[in-house]
Amino acid sequence: MSPLSLTVSIRWSRLALHMDVHDPYAALRLPDYRRYFIGNFASNFGLQMQTVAVGWDIFERTHESLALGLTGLAQFLPVVLLFLLAGHVADRFPRRWIIICSQVLVGSASIGLAIIYLTQADYRLIYVCLTAVGIARSFQQPAKAAILPLLVPTEKFSNAVTWSSSGFHLASVLGPAAGGLLIHWTGGPVAAYALDACCAVIFAICLWFTRPRPMEGAQRGLKLDELVAGFRFLKGHQVVLGALLLDLFAVLLGGAVALLPVFAAPEMLNVGASGLGWLRMSPALGALAVAILLAHRPPMSQAGVALLLSVAGFGLATVGFGLSRNFALSMLMLALTGAFDNVSVVIRHTLVQTNTPDQLRGRVSAVNSLFIGASNELGAFESGFVAHYFSPVVSVVSGGLGTLLVVIITAIKLPRLRRYGRLGDVPHDE
Repeated sequence: MSPLSLTVSIRWSRLALHMDVHDPYAALRLPDYRRYFIGNFASNFGLQMQTVAVGWDIFERTHESLALGLTGLAQFLPVVLLFLLAGHVADRFPRRWIIICSQVLVGSASIGLAIIYLTQADYRLIYVCLTAVGIARSFQQPAKAAILPLLVPTEKFSNAVTWSSSGFHLASVLGPAAGGLLIHWTGGPVAAYALDACCAVIFAICLWFTRPRPMEGAQRGLKLDELVAGFRFLKGHQVVLGALLLDLFAVLLGGAVALLPVFAAPEMLNVGASGLGWLRMSPALGALAVAILLAHRPPMSQAGVALLLSVAGFGLATVGFGLSRNFALSMLMLALTGAFDNVSVVIRHTLVQTNTPDQLRGRVSAVNSLFIGASNELGAFESGFVAHYFSPVVSVVSGGLGTLLVVIITAIKLPRLRRYGRLGDVPHDE
């Protein structure tokens, strides 16, 4: 064999070995995961449309930043009140059926939103429907997070998380754009509400045909000690808890998305309903690009540093969006917030699920859902509140600067998180 042929053969052998070690499509080759992925994509697509439609609906009626902020509060309060019970339910009853029932409630709330708009009923009834969505998500989120390890083997879990994140962000790209276009074409949010109800049905049907592995050690009692087991577990796993707290405070302070209808208005960027849809989907465009990149790369070798840097980047991009008065630049800054945030999502979710026993996954995921709800829905309320009493620009820029401060404090106070290495490994302090 010639030296050139030998070199080519060696290179192909190394390439084949690398492909065997890391298959970027490993999770998607599993039929049950594909069903979950398709249904979850449809559900998130509908939810993103509904978010744009509700924001447009309320702002058209009230022209109040605080009214927009209350949409987040209406969905967050059920999470606060029900997360302990929801986590216990996810560890006691079949998670597949919990998600199906939650989707029925989400679809019913969407139909209610359409009826409120068509009858021009009191806009405050919208908050009632959003509260119903919050109740559904309170039970659905822990069950969704906890069912995924039952659909995918452990060695493919990080890949499944990355593809689930890709699907979520693809839905977040297409959903807001579709919502904005539907509002523009039809002159109202009814079509978006109706399509969201259809998407909820699709997810329920997909889950009907999945067959997850049986749960391990399902709980049978309803004692306070069992309800707070998720908190107890996190207290003993400081790296996981630190990642959750970092994401909580960063997104809580840097929640610019809730104010997008204000920035799309004539007084700011002047881009209308269709422009609002493009702004709303910009974070997902950045996140989707990063998610696809992560899926085709091996797990991060310095996940702790990557987490801190990504949250810092999220804060800087938030400041940039708040200061921008150019539509293209605003879209770019929002895309960067999504790209940086997605790194945090993949690290956090992988840490939680790979380090938690199956019999505790529902309750630990419920705590995670509380943190997500606090950072998103409560963050929307915080942004609307500050914008109401100061200005939208002050709200966004101060939030981004606050995020940077949180990163600095976390890096100093939690050196073990900073030193956390390969994603998927058990942290040294655990």
